[in-house]
Amino acid sequence: MLDMRAVTDGLDEVRARLAVRGEVSGLERAAELGGRRRELIREVETLRHEQREAGSRMKDLARSDPEAASRLREELKQSSARQKTLDAELKQVEAALVDLLLDLPNLPDPSVVPGAGEQDNPVIRTAGEKPAFDFTPRPHWELGERLEVIDFERGAKLSGSRFSVMSGPGARLERALINFMLDLHTREHGYREMLPPFLVLRESMQGTGQLPKFEADAFKTVEPELFLVPTAEVPLTNLHRDEILDAESLPVRYVAYTPCFRREAGAHGRDTRGLTRQHQFNKVELVEFCRPEDSETELERLTRHAETVLDRLGLHYRTVSLCGGDLGFSAAKTYDLEVWMPGQGLYREISSCSNFTDFQARRARIRYRPAKGEKPRLVHTLNGSGLAVGRTVAALLETYQREDGSVELPAVLEPYTGFRSIEAAALAEPVP
Repeated sequence: MLDMRAVTDGLDEVRARLAVRGEVSGLERAAELGGRRRELIREVETLRHEQREAGSRMKDLARSDPEAASRLREELKQSSARQKTLDAELKQVEAALVDLLLDLPNLPDPSVVPGAGEQDNPVIRTAGEKPAFDFTPRPHWELGERLEVIDFERGAKLSGSRFSVMSGPGARLERALINFMLDLHTREHGYREMLPPFLVLRESMQGTGQLPKFEADAFKTVEPELFLVPTAEVPLTNLHRDEILDAESLPVRYVAYTPCFRREAGAHGRDTRGLTRQHQFNKVELVEFCRPEDSETELERLTRHAETVLDRLGLHYRTVSLCGGDLGFSAAKTYDLEVWMPGQGLYREISSCSNFTDFQARRARIRYRPAKGEKPRLVHTLNGSGLAVGRTVAALLETYQREDGSVELPAVLEPYTGFRSIEAAALAEPVP
């Protein structure tokens, strides 16, 4: 959430920075509410000052001029009633202002370029070479079904469209990738592994920016109302909701595997084939809390940690910086890692690494104390996919396919899978 004073007192600067995203509504109303809030605060403070002065005169008047004291007492009653009315209106105005601020996106970092969508995202770097084939490569959904490792038909039978069943070596590959990513991030990158709940409260979803704006994308239960996590970012970030962290503990870095659940309400007709846009998918997520002055550097570090997964798997990818029109609601700056899918002839996002500055911390009230006796400050939060597991499976199938339809996996995964070739694994006893 944006700072209330920054929006109401610095409207021109906020408007200019949000313009990088495109049209953003609600700013004028925020300024109007902010102006009324200032008026009410001034009037309430004036009344309180007058009441204090009158109170100090009352004792003397009661002895010297009872009639004047009676008039003053009546004035104080009226003043008190007026103050209660103003206090009630102030609460209403502040509540309306908070509701409006919950719908305003984060301010883009100054380095974010204007743009309408993904076609305007500048490429920062590329890694590896596109694989070359002397045959026409197949998309992963064809390979998965031919090898009987992905079953879309039975997934739809069980749960409807955009669900799938991973089978045999496919299921083992998915599990192997989760373990490979967790080991890499904990053993080499210094993250603490967590296993959070997969159902969270409304306040947790609001704390990271999923609610109220994107409730249509969420799956939830009723009685009690709990939301299925759209990403581990939600429970991991909210671990420290309403807490003051020790400055010496920063940065705090967490990694977690969770299944993720999304309605994809605004994605009808997009990427409906394969594993790209499922309602349920597995993901390994990186989340960090740091000092504000460190968040820019930490975003580069976190992004490199996600890139390392792709490097170890030998996958060709590019890193792009999201333009204003493609920037997520809560993010100030985002790098997307886009992996090359040779069977489809295009790049697909496989990780999104973002600096949220103090936007989430303000919503979730996460602070740190810079030094003993100093006033607590808001932390900066960051997160990134490290990686989306289903899309990694898809990229591996398409990149390492052979002409006969089998798939030769990178050697780095063999300790986790117990096999190198998926075709061979379909017939062989898996290695413990």
